[in-house]
Amino acid sequence: MKAITTRMPRGLQSGSFLNCIDNTGAKELQLISVLHYGGVRKRHPKAGIGDVVICAVTKGQQKIMHEVVKAVIVRQSMIYRRPNGMFVKFEDNAAVLVDDKMEPKGKEIKGAIAKEAVERFSVIGKVARTVV
Repeated sequence: MKAITTRMPRGLQSGSFLNCIDNTGAKELQLISVLHYGGVRKRHPKAGIGDVVICAVTKGQQKIMHEVVKAVIVRQSMIYRRPNGMFVKFEDNAAVLVDDKMEPKGKEIKGAIAKEAVERFSVIGKVARTVV
């Protein structure tokens, strides 16, 4: 896991719903917690693009429903600014399921993903169709 160049605002908190954009069979995820989040007492953990989160599968195929999985956030609907001055905002919040080695479980990723997620996890960028 590498550092990313942008200071990412954390647009998702625990309880948020994410679209799963790979072909593992999961359709919707609910964020439970954020890995390596050093928070403050009574503050909800928050996550942004490139963060590894623990999620529960709420919609999808029957074999993967109600499982607790790890995922990497690749899109967020909250606006953020890149170092070159460009503002980026996506239509939805989306994540990709990963295993313990931080490699994607699915073989393909549908839709565009953020460049910052590819900087941190280069294996996800190899599977993605479009990197924005």
